[in-house]
Formats: sequence, structure tokens, C-alpha cells
Amino acid sequence: MRELSCIQAAYEGLEKEISRDQNVYLIKKENIFNKKFFEVLNNDILKNDKVISTPKSEATIISSATGLALIGLRPVVELNQIEDIFLAFSALIDQAAKLRYISGGKLMFPITYLCVENNVYNDNDGQHSDNPYSFLIHGGMKVVIPSCACDAKGLLVSAIRDNDPVAVFLPTRVLAEKGEVPEEQYTIPLGKAEIKKTGSDITVVATGHCVNIAIDIARKLEAEEGISVEVFDPRTLLPFDKETLEKSISKTGKVVIIDDSPISCGFASMVSSILMEEYYEYLKRPVRRITREDIPIPFSKSLKKYVLPNSEKLENAIRSII
Repeated sequence: MRELSCIQAAYEGLEKEISRDQNVYLIKKENIFNKKFFEVLNNDILKNDKVISTPKSEATIISSATGLALIGLRPVVELNQIEDIFLAFSALIDQAAKLRYISGGKLMFPITYLCVENNVYNDNDGQHSDNPYSFLIHGGMKVVIPSCACDAKGLLVSAIRDNDPVAVFLPTRVLAEKGEVPEEQYTIPLGKAEIKKTGSDITVVATGHCVNIAIDIARKLEAEEGISVEVFDPRTLLPFDKETLEKSISKTGKVVIIDDSPISCGFASMVSSILMEEYYEYLKRPVRRITREDIPIPFSKSLKKYVLPNSEKLENAIRSII
């Protein structure tokens, strides 16, 4: 198989879906295409009349996508700054996420929101450093975060073919991650987790780029001290794969969760609650969460290290539990 970066794999899947299904359209802001994303692709996608360039108005773009879905199309909305969704929450949560329920299931809204890039690791902090997927989970929307190139393509294709709104997040620190990716089109089921590394002493639940942090720490601890760490990647945050998590913690009995969203009301808090409410009998130690602190991201690099999840914090948490 070929090696592709995460961003290449995702947009390859998107490009093929646009060609395969006459109802799939890509909606992008402005007339200027983001060269950083599209330079890795076949430039034919830029000439496709199913790529719609729009004015820079997130609420209008997302509302328009809801209308297109209502008439039978499958729009993919590219948001090349993740925080852009804050400008369209009414259209996202009050409309797209709820209308199928309001219609009693008679209407479908197969919309994919492709949320690309978060600038917290590029020193564009303050207002361009959030990971707002927890907000969408609160609104009942399906949320996907791949951690590798193969998952990025398969999960995005599944999201496009799903009959509900799905937000697919591609954070900055996974965009350049390379891996083997099949050339043919394929799907990875939404709501199905994957064990990225097997282990027997402790389970690390990790999301997005934190999966790679967890794998690196797991290999280090196993090589140096014989600590066997299992790495659980949910891939889809909602719906969440409880069955695979139960199998893992029934074996290890100890859990650390590392996730790049705030500790209060974030994804790690949701997983911790599931563990305590449904699988308490398996737990031999209290659950630990490695997340962002509940403050805006500072510009100072030293303060940022304190606020964000990182490998050092994860390693210390694993050691303290073991």
C-alpha cells in the first residue's frame, strides 16, 4: 500500500466520493482555495463543478448545507478553522442536529462538517486554539476524530454516506501523520473503536493526536520497565463504543484518559462517568484524566505546556496508578 499523510488520505476519500455519488458536493469558504490542503491532492478536484465556493459567512454556509440536504443532496462543509463553528451554533444545533427528530424521522440530513486545523500548536493562540467537539456531543451530533491516515479516509467516507449530520475533526497534529492507506474506497463503521496497542496492565483511552502520544509512552514504558499499556482509540466520540472499552478494562482494571478538550464537561469526563456508572466492578484504581485546563489557551509556551495534555503528564499518571 501507499503511504499518505492524514490530510492526503481524508481528501482522497472526499474526492472519490464526489466523483462516485452525484449528490455529494463540497462547500468551501471564499473563492481562494486553501493551497496547503489542496496541494497534496489531484488538482482535478479544483475544477469540479461540485465544489461550491461561498462568501465568508459560516452561519449562511451551514444553513445552506441544511437546505441542500433537505432536497436530497449530501453536502460536505469544509471549515478550515475549527473555531468557525462557534459562529454557526444555531444552524448546527437548533437546526441540523434536531430536524430529523422534529420530523419524526421522516426527513434526513446527511451533512458532513469537515473541521480542519486547530492552531494551538502553531502559536496562533487565544481565539484559534479550541477543540469544540464536546459542544457538538452535548447537542447530540455524531463526532469523529481519526488519529491516523487510514482511519481519516475510512471514517470520512462513512460520515459522508451516513444519513445524519456528522462532524469530522482533523486537528493540526494529525494532519501530517503518515501511514499505509488502500487506494480503493473503503469505510470504517462509525461507533467502532480500535485497540491501537494491546496491553494487560493499564488502559489508556486517547483521542486524535493524543493516540500517538499514548502509543509512544506505551512503547517506552514497556521497553524500559515492562509496563504493559493498552491504547484504546474510540475514533467516534458519539456514538461511543462501550463494548470494546469494557473488554479492555475488564482485562486491565486501570484507566487513564487523555483528551485535548477541557476537563470540565469534556469528552474525558463523559468516559470517566461511563466507567464509574457502568463498569465500576472492573476498576482497581481511580480513573485519571489528562486534559486541557479550564482556561483559555495562553500565548506563553511555558504556560501552554501547563495547560495542555502532553506525554510527560500521561507518563506520570500511568506511573502513579501502576
